[in-house]
Formats: sequence, C-alpha cells, structure tokens
Amino acid sequence: MSKVSEIYPEGRVVLREVGLRDGLQLVKKFPSTAAKQRWVRDEYGAGVRCFEVGSFLPAKTFPQFADVRDIIRTVAELPDAHGIALALNERGVNEALESGVGEIATVVSATEEHSQANANRSRDAAIANVKRLCDLRDASDHQPIVHAAISMALGCSIAGDVDPKEVIRLVEKCFEAGVDAVGIADTVGYAGPKAVGDLTKAAVKIAGAKPICVHLHDTRGMGIANASAALDNGARILDGSLGGLGGCPFAPGATGNVVFEDLAFLC
Repeated sequence: MSKVSEIYPEGRVVLREVGLRDGLQLVKKFPSTAAKQRWVRDEYGAGVRCFEVGSFLPAKTFPQFADVRDIIRTVAELPDAHGIALALNERGVNEALESGVGEIATVVSATEEHSQANANRSRDAAIANVKRLCDLRDASDHQPIVHAAISMALGCSIAGDVDPKEVIRLVEKCFEAGVDAVGIADTVGYAGPKAVGDLTKAAVKIAGAKPICVHLHDTRGMGIANASAALDNGARILDGSLGGLGGCPFAPGATGNVVFEDLAFLC
C-alpha cells in the first residue's frame, strides 16, 4: 500500500488542520514552540491526525516558521499522525526532505498576476518547480507525499474571474509532473457552492484514484456550504484552521480559513 492510500484512503474524508501554517502566515505575534507543540498534542487528543505544521521559508522573513523542524518531530512522535510542510523553492524542498516530514506541499497560482506577486515567477516556471520537487523526492531515501495546490482557483483578488478550464489544465499539468495529490484553493473566499462543486467534480474526474483536496476561506460566509459541495462532488481532503485563523499575505482582502471545528461538525 502506498503512503498516499494510507493517509488519504479512497472512500474516506480526511480533514487537515492548517492553522500552524496558513493560520500563522499573517501574524505579527505567534505562539512559542512549546505552545505549538501543545496545540498539536491537544488536537491529536481530540482526534485530529493531519497537521500542516509550517513552511520552509527564510526565517528572517517568516520567523513564525523558524521552528518548523521541531513541530515536524512533534507530529512524528504521535502514532498515525501526519505532518505537512510548505516548500516553494529547491532550497526549501531539500530542507523539507532532510526534515523527514510526511508530506511536502507546494503552490501553483491559477493566474499569472498572482503567480508573480506570490512567488515572482510564471505559472510555467511554477509547474517546472513542481516537476523538480517530484524529481528530488524520487531521488531521495525519504519518500514523502507531494501535494500541489492551485491557489486562486475560484477567483483572484488581483486578476478577477478565473476560467475553470485553465484551472483544470493546471491540475493535469501537476499530475503529469508526478504529484500524489492536487488541491483546489479558494484563496480569497470568492466562490459559492455551485462553482466549488463543478470545479471539484472536474478535478476528481482527472485525478482518478488520486485524492483532490479543497482548501476554503470564509470571506463571504460560504465556507461550510462550499465544503459540503466539495464533498458531494468527490473531494477526499478538506483543509481548515483552528478557529478560522489565516489568510494569504499576497492576496489582498483575504480573510481566514474555513473553521476546522465546523468542518468536523459538517462531516
């Protein structure tokens, strides 16, 4: 059995708590390492098993993630717990591989405008980056899951409307590059249930046995309705953050993630 089918089995919904990464992106003050470890252990005690624990970004710019390796180790010590960390370039990927994290996530923007603002590169370069990540993983003794998220997939606060066909093209490109899972992110919370359901259905059709994740924000109060639509159309992974923390620093107007506790109640 592959790691993907162990963590994200077919026929089962998995909730991932992303507060320690997405939830802490915008904060000026952040929890100590000990408080983060307590956060993980307390959620684990409540039944959470998948944690997005931080990013391999420069500590000078994002000091809230300087202790990401400590949090990865904390998750690894808990039976059946799974850690996810974000890496946006080759340096970050190599550090993530060395850390032993169970899953490496990366991002491809649905629009050129957001891709340049978020990562200072084109979408084609972002896909090449995903391919390089998969190649590095394949050459490593450590074989983590690789997950590519399509940000701004349901509307962009910089470029406006996003063509669903363009998003599906990027989903296909990510799977061709070798990823194990693809995420569809409503990064700024613009969408309603019909748009989320239709895009999820199209992505699931392409993915086949591989999982599709839906990552939602609650800007217009549609987070839970959108999560329900995603589930109805075959999404196997949903992201949420404790108390609805979060927001993208390069997405003007972004608000918090969908509330993790509400996702648990929905399921």
